[in-house]
Amino acid sequence: MLLPMLLFALPGALAPNAATAQEAARAAASAEAVRGEWLPMAGRSVDALQLIDSVLIAEGADDHFPEGVPQRRVSLPDDWSRSRPGWSGPVWYRAEFTLASAPPPVLLGVQLARACASLELQLNGQLLYQSGPMAEPYVLDCDRPRLLALPPAMLHAGTNRIDLRLAGPPREKLGSHQRAAALSALTIGPLDALQSRQHLQTLLQHTLPQALAASLLLTGGFMFVLGFLNRGESHLAYFGALSVAWALLDARLWIREWPLPHRASELLLLAPLPVAAWAAVQFLLRYSGWRHRAVDIALPAQTLLMLLSLLLVPMRHFHLLVLAWSMLLALEVVTAAAHYLRRQRRERSLSFWLMGGLLAVVAAAAVIELAAHFASVPALPAQLAQLALPLMLVLTGLRLVQQQGLARQEAEISRAQLEQRVREATAEIERNFRQLSELKVEQVTERERKRIAADLHDDLGAKLLTIVHTSENDRISTLAREALEEMRLSVRGLTGRAMRLGDAMGDWRAEVVSRLAQAGIETDWSAPEELPYTLSARAYVQTTRILREATSNIIKHSGASFCSIQCRVRDGDFRLIVHDNGEGITSEPDGRLDRGHGMATMKQRAKQLQGQCLIESGPGLGTVIRLTLPLERALETS
Repeated sequence: MLLPMLLFALPGALAPNAATAQEAARAAASAEAVRGEWLPMAGRSVDALQLIDSVLIAEGADDHFPEGVPQRRVSLPDDWSRSRPGWSGPVWYRAEFTLASAPPPVLLGVQLARACASLELQLNGQLLYQSGPMAEPYVLDCDRPRLLALPPAMLHAGTNRIDLRLAGPPREKLGSHQRAAALSALTIGPLDALQSRQHLQTLLQHTLPQALAASLLLTGGFMFVLGFLNRGESHLAYFGALSVAWALLDARLWIREWPLPHRASELLLLAPLPVAAWAAVQFLLRYSGWRHRAVDIALPAQTLLMLLSLLLVPMRHFHLLVLAWSMLLALEVVTAAAHYLRRQRRERSLSFWLMGGLLAVVAAAAVIELAAHFASVPALPAQLAQLALPLMLVLTGLRLVQQQGLARQEAEISRAQLEQRVREATAEIERNFRQLSELKVEQVTERERKRIAADLHDDLGAKLLTIVHTSENDRISTLAREALEEMRLSVRGLTGRAMRLGDAMGDWRAEVVSRLAQAGIETDWSAPEELPYTLSARAYVQTTRILREATSNIIKHSGASFCSIQCRVRDGDFRLIVHDNGEGITSEPDGRLDRGHGMATMKQRAKQLQGQCLIESGPGLGTVIRLTLPLERALETS
């Protein structure tokens, strides 16, 4: 994934110290390829587009093209990382073109596909364009093509001269050959005809890389936060860090002039490189399910060591040190990628082919981009190769997001299935309970209850408990915990014995007061201290569910700030009164208040216990729920 790291410094380090005849031949061949691709009507007349790939060159610090110094003819493009690796400039280039008449019949322009340095352009000895100073800090606007109009007033019939002065840092002080000074061939012709070329080159060299960098920054930040919050998916955090670091490596696309010394700006541009390597290695290892403590310690230590070494190394060795570190980081990433692919192939995972294809595309793009510095490679493939790595990172991010979406979808399906099983189990329990009550066969009823309770406890209860303790999704874990509590309540209703009313009210008070307090609702609980009565297990379960439903309605719908709950025993009946100061319930046209499912269920449960549940409410008057149930006299020793 990180093979293009080698392109930061490798071509410049392997190139000779001066342009050779072989390089000049390659440059001329490249120019001919460009002419064939872009300029089918090229010629010496500016009536059509004219490519100038052979210019005079002279070195000097004069304000105009130096006339009294040695001059020689060179072919464009001229890359200083190969032709003059130790030179910082300025260097003058002179291009000539001929006009039959002046002013020309159409507005002319000159286009430079790449001018990576501080640039000054003079037309017939007059300053036309200037970008950056001729001393440090130099302009690093290497990826933006330039299109300049040639004013008719500055042109004349016959030979016209375009003089360009370039100045940039020497190769030894650069961390990447991509920031070395360079000048492409010039194209002169009608301004309207040049604009379409300008738009395409701007799209490929600047707009698309900027869009990809921005996409990496946004998706990387999202993935980092997602992985950081979910520690079980740490590979997402490392992928997010990789995307953000690689986007920051393209900071030159956004900042043309750095208001810092050259060394400081180079350190800032290279700082994300070890972080990207660290994140890439950890992402590949964690994504394959492998983790080692030594790697977790060594990678951040390596990042710190690289930054310190770049800070302390003399500038004459800066480029070589970056090259060495780049080769080491690339080797680490390639090793991690091979480890990942080996594990995925062993598991026969689909990810082997997907990630393998992405890595193959990145490797092919790295080879194309590397070959572009040593051989004739068409401009379009070389430009597309530079977009391959960020594009593959964006596609990988989309794949990870898709996997997260599928995982969440599966979790939602599991939750729905769990809810359905709980509903089915609850319905089966209540149906069996009603049937057994009607038969009034105590022995059969007791045996059936124990069987259902045992099945729930041993099967559904065990599975729900496993989900509670193993699920990494808080929502599913909470739902399973609630289902487990509901199941335990149902089991208690099936097999539990009658319990003291005082103990039951203690359980109700603890649950209701806690839930209302969490919702910010003040509660007043009123109940006698000693009540010599008992509730059957069934009455306890149904009363608990009625009270839970009433509490949920107060929290969700009433808008109340205060709730009072009174428990009384009169005439052998247990009476429970719940009164809130909420907005109340709007009655239906027929005056009924129980059209909701929850209220109807509360009344039905009370009716099953030979009791009743009354609901009183009105807009702005709050809601009162009155529950009345018959009791059984308990022994004093119970």
